[in-house]
Amino acid sequence: MLRFALSRALSLALSLVVASVVIFAVIEVIPGDPASYMLGMNATPEAVAALRDQLGLNAAPVARYLAWAGGMLTGDFGTSYTYKVPVAELVMQRLWVSLPLALYALALSTLIALPVGLIAAARRGSATDYGIMGATQLGIAVPNFWFAMLLVLVFAVNLRWFSAGGFPGWAGGAGPAVKALTLPALALALPQASILARVLRSALIETLGQDYIRTARAKGLTRRQATVRHALRNAMIPVLTIIGLQFSFLLAGAIIIENVFYLPGLGRLIFQAITQRDLIVVESLVMLLVFAVILVTFLVDLAYAGVDPRLRKRV
Repeated sequence: MLRFALSRALSLALSLVVASVVIFAVIEVIPGDPASYMLGMNATPEAVAALRDQLGLNAAPVARYLAWAGGMLTGDFGTSYTYKVPVAELVMQRLWVSLPLALYALALSTLIALPVGLIAAARRGSATDYGIMGATQLGIAVPNFWFAMLLVLVFAVNLRWFSAGGFPGWAGGAGPAVKALTLPALALALPQASILARVLRSALIETLGQDYIRTARAKGLTRRQATVRHALRNAMIPVLTIIGLQFSFLLAGAIIIENVFYLPGLGRLIFQAITQRDLIVVESLVMLLVFAVILVTFLVDLAYAGVDPRLRKRV
């Protein structure tokens, strides 16, 4: 197991190095001068040159990349051009919104998808199965921002059970904060639950046709016992893949939902940084999100090895 984990950790480190180079290179080729944008059209060339020197934009690209990458390794992500505060401080403030939102949405997605996928697989070919598959297809086809607006219309405008947007912060207690995240989490969770339920159904149906399941049934196990004790565990590998990808998407891809509900999260911050040409914030945020995606993939690989010991022997 240790050898397996070390090989995956090495792959993680190499992926991060490549990702940092690509992110920095892409930011470099974006047209426009951040200093000119910040000072406006009426700025003098001398003022623009002085600001570029202050921001370190006059240094060679290799030197700026090494300074940026080295700073990230020590926890120094630089200072935002727009907000005049350390980027790490901005990220920590927004992370306390985006991370609970992603975990909340992932928990809802999993709680919805697992029983739905189990029922659909257990009743394959029945009216229940067809109904579930139709509902999940609709959940995949409809954009999550449409779900968000529908939830606001029903639960905020008509029923007045939740607020239509905003975030009160965690200082006022967990109850109001979780309540403010409920509608955004549902809007994010419903499409993801549809995908996860379909994957689980397909994996279970394939697993239930294996010889060892027929042997377990021949020994006296009921279909439910064979499904829960044997088939479910072996069907979890593709499910774990989807769950890992979903968490990465929910953490990094909630820009639209955070803007619909006016949530001060990472998605909204990166959107604002792009529009304001705050390149140091964009670079650092994208790199952190890439790190989160790669780290989740690493943890999913370790979960694979825990679920299926055969994977550990291939390394």
